[in-house]
Amino acid sequence: MTEKEEMKGFLVKELAKRLIDNDNTLSIEQALTLVLNSETYEKLMDDASKLYYQSPGYVFSFLQTELQTGKMG
Repeated sequence: MTEKEEMKGFLVKELAKRLIDNDNTLSIEQALTLVLNSETYEKLMDDASKLYYQSPGYVFSFLQTELQTGKMG
C-alpha cells in the first residue's frame, strides 16, 4: 500500500468516526456507506484533487455540507 492510499484510507475511517460522533444512532456500516457513496469520497479518491492531503476536519466539513444540502461544500 502506498503512502497516498494509506492517507486516503485514514481519512475514510476518520470521516466515518466523525459521522458517528455527531450521530450516535449510526452504525459503522451506515457511516461508511454514507462516506463511500458521497461526492466527497469521489473527490478524496481523485489524485488530482489532492484532498487527501487535507486535515480530517477540513474534509469532514465538505462531507457535512454535502449531507445537509446534497452538494459538496
